[in-house]
Amino acid sequence: MAKTSVYNSCLHLKIFGTFCVVAICALEVQSAAADGTVRATGTIQPLQSLTVQVPLIEGQGGNLTLTKLIPNGATVREGELLAEFDETKELQALRDASAKFEDLSHQVDQKAAEHRNNAAKRAADLASAEADFGKAQIEMRKGPILSDIDREKNQTKLDDAREHVASLAISSRFHEEAEAAESRILELQRDRQKVAVDRAKANIRKLELRAPFGGMIALQNVFRNNSMGHAQEGDQLWPGSPVLRLFNPHEMEVVVAIEEPDVAALTQGTDATVHLDAFPDAAFSARFEMASPFATSALESPIKTFSARFRLNQSDPHLLPDLSAAVDIKLSATKAGAPK
Repeated sequence: MAKTSVYNSCLHLKIFGTFCVVAICALEVQSAAADGTVRATGTIQPLQSLTVQVPLIEGQGGNLTLTKLIPNGATVREGELLAEFDETKELQALRDASAKFEDLSHQVDQKAAEHRNNAAKRAADLASAEADFGKAQIEMRKGPILSDIDREKNQTKLDDAREHVASLAISSRFHEEAEAAESRILELQRDRQKVAVDRAKANIRKLELRAPFGGMIALQNVFRNNSMGHAQEGDQLWPGSPVLRLFNPHEMEVVVAIEEPDVAALTQGTDATVHLDAFPDAAFSARFEMASPFATSALESPIKTFSARFRLNQSDPHLLPDLSAAVDIKLSATKAGAPK
C-alpha cells in the first residue's frame, strides 16, 4: 500500500518540476522497502479441482435433460454420483442396435451353415466326376479289343470326364471365394453393429457423472430460462456446458499479481498473511510456492505483473474458491532493503 502512495504522490507533484518528483519518490520507496511488507491482491483457488461438464454423447445431437443433481456445497466421496441425465433415448438406441446385432449374428451363422452344406455338395459332385473319369480311363484300356467306333466313344467320354473334373475344381474354388466374400460382408455388418451397441452402452455410462476424487461441490451458473443460474433437475442443458465444480477444500492457495519490482525479492518459502475481503476478521498464514516466469500487463498499461502462488498452511471452512483476498508478503530484510 506504501507503493500506491508513492505513485500517487509522484503523479500529483509532476507540475512542480522533475527534481521535486524524483526526491519525493526516492524517499517514499526507501520507506516502503524498509517496512519489509508488500500487499498484493488475488483470489483463493483449490490445488485440486475439476469442472464437471454435460457429457458429449456420440451420434446424438441436441440438449440433455438433467434428472439428478447433487446439492450445492455438498461433500462427496470418490465414486459418488454427482449428476445424472435422462437415458431414454440411449436405452432405445441400445435396444435397436442390440436387435440388429443379434439379427446379423444369426445371419452370419446361417450363412456359414449354408456355405458348409454347399461345400459338401460340391465335394460330392467332384468325387462323382472323378469316379466317372476313372471309369472312362478303365474303358479306354479296352481299346485293342473294341471297334473303332466304340474306341472313339470311350475317348470322347474320357475327354468329357476330364473336362468335367477340371470345371468342377475351378468352379469350386470360385464358389469358395464368393462365399468367403459374402460371409465377410455379413461379418463386417455385424461388427459395425457391435460398435453401435458398445457406443450406446458407453453413452449410457456417460450420462452418470461420478466424482473422480473426494471433495466439495460448487454448482456453476448455466444459461436457463433466459437467465444465468444454477442448473436444476428437469433443465435442458447443452453438451459441454459446465454443471458444477468439484474441489478439494483441504488444500488451497492464493493466486496474486506481483509487481515487477517486488517479484525479485520473493524466495521459496517466503511467509505471507492472507486476509479475506468477505471475512475481514479472518487471517491465514501462507508460504510462497512459485511465480510465473513471464510478466503480463493490462491493455495499453506500462505496469507489468507476475502471477504468483501462495499455498495456505491450514484449511478452514471460510476458504472457498474465487474469494477475493489480500496477501501481505513478508520480504526478507536484505532484499526488502535493497532498492528496486
